Amino acid sequence: MITDVPGVLVGHHERVGDGWATGTTVVLVPGGAVGAVDQRGGAPGTRETNLLEPENLVQRVNAVCLSGGSAYGLAAADGVMRWLSERNLGFPVGAQPHEVVPIVPAAVLFDLPRSEWGNRPDASFGYAACDAAAASFAEGTVGAGAGAAVGSLKGGIGSASEVVSGFTVGALAAVNAAGEAVDLSTGRAYAADHGDFGVTWPSRAASLPSRRTDLNTTIGVVAVDAALSKAEARRIAVAAQDGLARAVRPAHTMFDGDTVFALATGERELPEASGPFGAAARPLALDALCSAAARVFARAMVRGLLAATAAGGVPAYRDVWPEAFG
Repeated sequence: MITDVPGVLVGHHERVGDGWATGTTVVLVPGGAVGAVDQRGGAPGTRETNLLEPENLVQRVNAVCLSGGSAYGLAAADGVMRWLSERNLGFPVGAQPHEVVPIVPAAVLFDLPRSEWGNRPDASFGYAACDAAAASFAEGTVGAGAGAAVGSLKGGIGSASEVVSGFTVGALAAVNAAGEAVDLSTGRAYAADHGDFGVTWPSRAASLPSRRTDLNTTIGVVAVDAALSKAEARRIAVAAQDGLARAVRPAHTMFDGDTVFALATGERELPEASGPFGAAARPLALDALCSAAARVFARAMVRGLLAATAAGGVPAYRDVWPEAFG
């Protein structure tokens, strides 16, 4: 899970049923983290991403807000800011402890068809997700994944982590893509070889009605306990997009706004030059973290698919291939 990275917490708030299938997920870093972002695809919905450019002033963020509701859902970040400001967490702009501006980059996914029109996340969703933030959290049809769909199937929240060279790299994905995450002729996830997912992949074709997938977007966060610059953190986000592309076909379309944030908590330093061949030590270590970011994001995508339950009229993987779960 992404919370295997020390200092990272995750909280969800969602409404499912009675005309609702949407929600918000917050990745909270109370101690702050160096932030970066990589955005691909032709239909992004984002907030506070320009400040993450390496040349800009602010270095650390307090949280990342991921939400359903398309552009309307960006309002959820207001609630995250309020929750943080009540705890004096943010970028200092005055002499008093409460004189801070919380730094909360955000991205949204398109799930409007899964709810009745007008039912979408607002500031109260972001505040409630912060209240729920913890080291343990649910996957599947929760938070920003409540109304998500991936190709013909229900999407959801997934998370994964691994340790590489003593560093922990974790990912959280809200899986909501125009492309398919599964070979519908066999039932096998495209990124099935990225981990042991506790299922027996089936070998039969699905019988699914066609579903319009004209507006989508997968959004997520990769966190690492390394001390990185903003430019180095962005390389982590760039690599995580490779994991997305391994899990979904096609990826990064004109109808997706695929956005991945990176958080570097600074727990441990990367190795520096040591000896005649040591000059490459830091970039080699960063490259290993990037490779891990791609792997864990791909695993998070598959976990989100498998954990999802049907909502908003979209069938889940477990409904179409129940035999995979024994």
